[in-house]
Amino acid sequence: MPQKLQKKIEKSISFNFKPNVADFFNESFKRYVRNIGLARGANKNSDFYLRAILREYKVVDNVTSAKCIVTIQWELENPSHRMVLDGIAKGRYSMSPGQNIADALDKAYTRALEDICWDEIATELQRTSETIKHADMEQQKQVTGDGDTALEHTIIRWYIISSPAGADVSWRVVSSTPDVKNTNASYIGTTPYETTESFDIRGLKLSNSGNVQIEITCEKPGYLPQRRRFNLRQAIEQREISAKFNLVRDNDSRNDE
Repeated sequence: MPQKLQKKIEKSISFNFKPNVADFFNESFKRYVRNIGLARGANKNSDFYLRAILREYKVVDNVTSAKCIVTIQWELENPSHRMVLDGIAKGRYSMSPGQNIADALDKAYTRALEDICWDEIATELQRTSETIKHADMEQQKQVTGDGDTALEHTIIRWYIISSPAGADVSWRVVSSTPDVKNTNASYIGTTPYETTESFDIRGLKLSNSGNVQIEITCEKPGYLPQRRRFNLRQAIEQREISAKFNLVRDNDSRNDE
């Protein structure tokens, strides 16, 4: 007698969710973020960006019991659009016999949301908020000569050369903000001139440094004087003021000879 082969019939069951899972996730995730106390903003230049993607939302059946699995991939970008945190959050729930599938999926989904590292996210937001607040305060600190501002401790490298060498170098402040006064030229040395020092410009703030310039003058007998201006904000960011002056003979001086 031919042996009878028994075939195991596997059935798959599909469910239609209204609203669909993607729309449900987008709205429920926003609501969850709001409910745990994280404010949602709309300033792309100063806000963090929390991205969440629903990777799994399914029911897996086996011999013993059905399991609901929800997986959320998430990442946090800082205001500079650099990813600072990321992770995979998982929620699993084993169904009881006769349990409603929607209820079981909801429990797995809740566990996935709770598995996101909210404490780390909140710590990162707080740390950055304090850093931005400190930076804003520092921008408004005015140089008074007491040495209590970051600007007075910012070391700038000066490197001034000329061809030919041996020219006198002087500098002065040219300001378009009422906080900082213009100054007369002060002699600082001869080329090649190289030094490192901090600024002691009264009234200077990081917030107004873009309206202040340093004018460098290079002079040598028999040559025409040359001047160049440097934006102070750029000098602070680059930590350097450097220039090469190619001096030009003064024809009137040559005729006098």
